[in-house]
Formats: sequence, structure tokens, C-alpha cells
Amino acid sequence: MAKPRKFTASIWREGKWFVAQCLEVDVASQGTSERAALRNLADALALHFAPPVATRAPKVRPVVVPTEAKKRAA
Repeated sequence: MAKPRKFTASIWREGKWFVAQCLEVDVASQGTSERAALRNLADALALHFAPPVATRAPKVRPVVVPTEAKKRAA
């Protein structure tokens, strides 16, 4: 199991919502109270650091990119 990490958050009010933004990672969330905003931020951070899980096999396609510079006409 991964070791828990501690982050800091800035919390402010926007209308009827409280916004919590992590200062170390570009992740934010909101809630109807400070406690709810922090709880939602913790959930968002956990999802941010969770490894991705494919729900279906991704489509793999080739990408062709020219790598030579075009010659200029003299």
C-alpha cells in the first residue's frame, strides 16, 4: 500500500461554494462547506495519483511524421 502524503490547500469562498486548491499539485475541488471541499480535494488527489485503468483496449494507430527538411529551390 502506498504511503500517505501530506499536502497543503488554499480554501476560499465563491458564492455558495468553498473551493479547495492543492498548492503542490494543480488539483482543485469544491464543496458546500470547507470540510466538504477538503474531503472532495482529498478524493480528487487520490484519483490524480491512482494508476490509470483502461476500461477497454485502446486503439493503436501509426503516426507518420516527415523528418527531413524540404529542400529549397535555388
